[in-house]
Amino acid sequence: MKHRSDEAQTSRPRKKFRLFATRMRTILTVCTLVFVSIIAWLIYLGKDLPSFEELENYSPELATQVYSADGVLIKEFFTQRRSYTPFSQIPEICKQTVLVAEDHRFFDHWGFVPIRFFKVVITDLLTLSTQQGASTLTQQLARRLYLTPEKTIPRKIREILTAIQIERTYTKNEIFEMYMNHMQFGHGTYGIESAARRFFNKKLTELDISESALLAGMLQRPGALNPYRYPDRAVRRRNLILRRMLEEKVINHEQYSTAIQDSLNLVPLQVQDQRDIAPYFTEYIRKNLQDIYQMDLYKGGMKIYTTLDSRVQSCAERAIRDGLPKLQEHLILYMRKRKNFREICPPSLLEKRTFEQILVNKALVDSVIQAKCVVQVALVAIDPRNGHILAMVGGRDFKESQFNRAVQARRQPGSVFKPVVYTAAVDNGYMPYYEKLNQPIVVQMLDGTRWTPGNYDGSIGGKTTLREALKRSLNLVTARLVQEDVPPEQVVEYARYLGITSPLDAVDALALGSSGVMPLEMITAFGVFANRGVLVKPFAVLRIEDKFANLLQKDTPQSKGVLREETAYILTNLMQSVAWSGTGAASVSTYKFLRPAGGKTGTTNDYTDAWYITFTPQMVAGAWVGLDDPALSLGPGQTGAKAALPIVVPFIKAALDTLELPIEDFIRPPGIVDVEICRETQKIATEVCPEVLEEICDIRYLPTQKCDIHTGRRDEQNSSTLRQTNKRRIRY
Repeated sequence: MKHRSDEAQTSRPRKKFRLFATRMRTILTVCTLVFVSIIAWLIYLGKDLPSFEELENYSPELATQVYSADGVLIKEFFTQRRSYTPFSQIPEICKQTVLVAEDHRFFDHWGFVPIRFFKVVITDLLTLSTQQGASTLTQQLARRLYLTPEKTIPRKIREILTAIQIERTYTKNEIFEMYMNHMQFGHGTYGIESAARRFFNKKLTELDISESALLAGMLQRPGALNPYRYPDRAVRRRNLILRRMLEEKVINHEQYSTAIQDSLNLVPLQVQDQRDIAPYFTEYIRKNLQDIYQMDLYKGGMKIYTTLDSRVQSCAERAIRDGLPKLQEHLILYMRKRKNFREICPPSLLEKRTFEQILVNKALVDSVIQAKCVVQVALVAIDPRNGHILAMVGGRDFKESQFNRAVQARRQPGSVFKPVVYTAAVDNGYMPYYEKLNQPIVVQMLDGTRWTPGNYDGSIGGKTTLREALKRSLNLVTARLVQEDVPPEQVVEYARYLGITSPLDAVDALALGSSGVMPLEMITAFGVFANRGVLVKPFAVLRIEDKFANLLQKDTPQSKGVLREETAYILTNLMQSVAWSGTGAASVSTYKFLRPAGGKTGTTNDYTDAWYITFTPQMVAGAWVGLDDPALSLGPGQTGAKAALPIVVPFIKAALDTLELPIEDFIRPPGIVDVEICRETQKIATEVCPEVLEEICDIRYLPTQKCDIHTGRRDEQNSSTLRQTNKRRIRY
């Protein structure tokens, strides 16, 4: 019995040992399986993580920035509004506010802080929530760059693994630089530089402590801490960060006390929305560059340097704001009249009520007029010396209509086309003193019909010089000039010389501007006169650089001599008469535009289109005013002098003064001489010619013979009096 008892006592430890060993093997097996499973799970989670090459080739989407010639940012093209600022250019206060707000141990950890992570996990488990944040700055960057924002454990693990890889790939300064340029700050802005411009309209280097803290606070939750929608939340978050900065001794008590008292100082939302300068111009650029650069235009971070001057553009927009309301008011009064409103009354309204019932409802009438009769405008200014487009407005409101009437609309130019006709005449020997009969004429139209035009004022007269005809914009003289001296085909040829590319019908009616042209074309043509016969093709982009400042494109002026300098000067001189004492005289008498300048008005039938183009040696500016529907009129009396000139002249006057350009006169070439012409014989006047025209002449066409009719001697006093009475003194 004792032997069996000893065996039993010996076997019990063995059984316990075997049981313990079995349990240990089981535990080890389970642990191994768990460990292997975790490793396998981590490998599985890591298989979709970014490769080393992806991490190495960080290339964020950057907004393309468009700058004016005077250095103003006028537009950004982007899918994500982001600009890039190197670490060395980020102000220290901005760095400190972000570190205090998001990860004050950033420069000490290796992308992941286990203690912080597990502490937050336990808190989330105890509260059954996922509100606690545990991401380091590197983890946030990893999530933004490569992962999704979903709050799940697998995504969190991927985030940690990616953060560790980022830390292995980049230096701390590089990671911080990427973070500051990549993160979202709200309102469609990415990167702290864009945020500074968007919220404060400041450069990053101009931010103060309070503003830096506000932006840093938004990183946590850009939507929930939006200072426009939730200013109280934003202020509390900002002040919390300022308090932490004080505790970390980043700022002192005085700076802290000042900063927490600051108001938000945000750029008003309406100002944000209007921050794009010259939208018609920048859209014109975008369309021209889209086919070349495609999506790089929105993601490549290019810098586009343009010819536009923001100061000149501001003058243009101000002139339009001042001028259009009066035109719109006049049009509304005109369209309220029964016969005029009947033309625009929608048939759908007449289905439910009579025309008389509609007329008595003034609110309804005005709403129809406002919808269908909107006065539009196109204004362009260029530098004739180099072709730079200095300002461009393609309509009254880009938000209402993106149709750029300056470069897309072909409208009849009316009398503003006459200088092209006179160019053909002068260049072929018909000098300013040349006379045509100011009498009715029949004009053959393209469709075979016959048209009998008249002068705007209904006047007729006898022989009229070219200077007087252009000054008064006489249709009858100009039409006769085309019928008898410079045929339509020749006028078309000269229009091409002057840079007009629109289709032109070679018919007699072309003399009066019957073929549609684009405003930019006409303004470019006038630039030839201002530039002494040299056509410079207008252009908008000076150069384009990629995000590394490498030159992608550089545009230079394309110039070509198309007129003799003498011809250009004579046309300029003729149009100075227009601006000084002709149809454009209001530029001097009303608007006191006293610089040497030429100009020409233009009005089409029924006051459908109104034009005015004026120029100095340094600038050419012109505007078209009308309605998009060419069947609708601006209203009685709305000529180029009445509708367009009051916009163009105040603009160019303000623009030249704003740029502080000196007063310059047009350079008279050696081939231009003064001449006294007997009006009756068109020969060199003698002392006894009864009517003498004092004019200028191209030396090539200077008459060689003296008047052979007025040769007798007369009383000197009577002769002197007669000449003083009849001479036409032209100031040039």
